[in-house]
Amino acid sequence: MPEPWPGLPDPASVALVGNAPGTDAAAADAAARVVRFNNAPGFGGRTGSRVTHLVLVNRGGQMREWLADPGFLDRPVVRRAEAFVLPFPMLPEAHNRPEPICSTREALAMLRPLGRPVHVLPETLHDAARAALGRHGAGGVPNPSTGFLAALAVLAGRPAGSPPVEAYGFGFAGWTGHPWAAERAWFAAAAASGRLRLHPPPPADG
Repeated sequence: MPEPWPGLPDPASVALVGNAPGTDAAAADAAARVVRFNNAPGFGGRTGSRVTHLVLVNRGGQMREWLADPGFLDRPVVRRAEAFVLPFPMLPEAHNRPEPICSTREALAMLRPLGRPVHVLPETLHDAARAALGRHGAGGVPNPSTGFLAALAVLAGRPAGSPPVEAYGFGFAGWTGHPWAAERAWFAAAAASGRLRLHPPPPADG
């Protein structure tokens, strides 16, 4: 079983590197902790080449694609990751039928040969994420993005007086099931509080 991820409960500098263009590669790589996500586009080039924690979505079709890829463990971002974070708790087998959506067991088996820590975000964090997004305008039962969950976990674990988390490459766009406007509002509030510094991607025509 993976260990729960408490975020990064130390005052070291942290860079969260999203998947939109515009990351300052040198600044991101200079952080003590560098958190990247999923396919990490631009890794090894325009977005930098360090990764201490790689967050890999463990539900849905993306993980099934990775499991079917015999070269997945040889990808540079996977080879260089010091630890992995799975954002969704493992579903019981009885809840993963008839069509399986949770690939946590298979992901753990795939990553085990690398011998690196694998952590999972707890359901309590998902509860906190949905509540936070609701306070920032999301209706119904919000479905937070992988990046939002990791950002919330990192900030929740930071001791008082820590330097702000540096967030690069967060474009707040993608799959329509995520409440992007609410996530953007939460990031803006975290930035206004001094806990996070958001480095927005350049305009599409920039």
